[in-house]
Amino acid sequence: MAASLLKVTTGLSKVLNSSVRVPAVSALCNKRWRSAKAVSYEQAVLNMPETKVTTLSNGVRVATEDSGIITSTVGLWIDAGSRYEDASNNGVAHFLEHMAFKGTKKRSQTDLELEIENMGAHLNAYTSREQTVYYAKCFKNDLPKAVEILADITQNSLLGDQEIERERGVILREMQEIETNLQEVVFDHLHAIAYQGTSLGQTILGPSENIKSISRSDLVQYIGSHYKGPRIVLSAAGGVNHDELCKLAESHFGGMATGYDGAIPLLPECRFTGSELRIRDDLMPLAHVAIAVEGCGWQNPDNLALMVANTIIGSWDRSHGGGANLSSELAQNVNTYNLAHSFQSFNTCYSDTGLWGMYFVSDRMMIDDMIFNIQNEWMRLCGGVREAEVDRAKNLLMTNMLLQLDGSTPICEDIGRQMLCYGRRIPIDELEIRLQAVTAEKVKEVCMKYIYDKCPAVVGIGPVEALTDYNRLRAGMYLLRT
Repeated sequence: MAASLLKVTTGLSKVLNSSVRVPAVSALCNKRWRSAKAVSYEQAVLNMPETKVTTLSNGVRVATEDSGIITSTVGLWIDAGSRYEDASNNGVAHFLEHMAFKGTKKRSQTDLELEIENMGAHLNAYTSREQTVYYAKCFKNDLPKAVEILADITQNSLLGDQEIERERGVILREMQEIETNLQEVVFDHLHAIAYQGTSLGQTILGPSENIKSISRSDLVQYIGSHYKGPRIVLSAAGGVNHDELCKLAESHFGGMATGYDGAIPLLPECRFTGSELRIRDDLMPLAHVAIAVEGCGWQNPDNLALMVANTIIGSWDRSHGGGANLSSELAQNVNTYNLAHSFQSFNTCYSDTGLWGMYFVSDRMMIDDMIFNIQNEWMRLCGGVREAEVDRAKNLLMTNMLLQLDGSTPICEDIGRQMLCYGRRIPIDELEIRLQAVTAEKVKEVCMKYIYDKCPAVVGIGPVEALTDYNRLRAGMYLLRT
């Protein structure tokens, strides 16, 4: 054993000490690295799989992107959410989403859970203000079973009285959990005052009074009014064959109705109202504040420029480094003068409107200074934004968009959402061309249109005594400071 070990060691030392072999090994490595070079960005975009779309006879759209991997994500994107509710049934869409997993005519709740677990799959759902989504993540070979399960829970749910009563308590506990998330609370209040008197101002979960009174007939009526073929997209990404999925869709969703027994439900119109809401609680350690103007809808051509403006401001919290070298001028000021614990710019879009603004967490005596700096930055966007920072924001925005498409689930979600919002999936190369066309002048023009001299909606929760008076805050929307 010792002799063998000595031979190996001696041989290794010869290789390391050789003046002939080292260049040969180096040349081999260089050749290997040259052959394994990553493709360029242009080549990667060119080689992205296309999104295939087929519309069934009843209006259900099937959209897929086959990346050839062994897992898949498939889901139903339905053009129905809390915006289609009124004051009497607000919360029914979210309640219905919960009931989808409580048993069908073919499967009990236990059978459904066991079947999903035995497949190694993941079944989930969520409700937003304009969309309801049911999706499953599974192996490629289990995709037919996943589609059949999605069809079963959306078309054959029992909606039993006992399950409804049990789910009331679950949703009420969920409401209590959300109330502890102050950012969620602030944004719910922001919608309530910005779109007051309209369906977009309602919360997704609904008031507790509705949760306690929603009945099976309310759920059945909502399904009959909104779960129609033309308002549904069956989206899939990962390892998926488009033609096979179309056959599955025809088999499981081909019988869905396209017409309506009564009046066709239209998207309720919403109006933006400049207003404020202060919920003062001096026992809270920090103030949570949101300020927003009315943005634009998904299909509005101004949306891309607003996204660039949103990226220029960016986000920041105390855990970030950088100091005076931060790219965002607002972040530099906040960091230097300790104006806030964190802030983030947001651009929330809906079909025909949106909220563009800022959310921040601050000490009680720094709120007014923070508002001043935010408005100062907004006015700079309206008149003094530089081409260099617009280019930086465009690169960062494009990078973030691509990073969000990492995996079959975000791609499937992107396909379903875009099919409902735009009626098609926007290719990456088209999105990049449109984004590169945004200039500093375009950002100024759009910011002047949506920000300058507009009435904002403002919400403050916590020790907000020092929150800027609304009249002075309104004046800050048109005073170009120097």
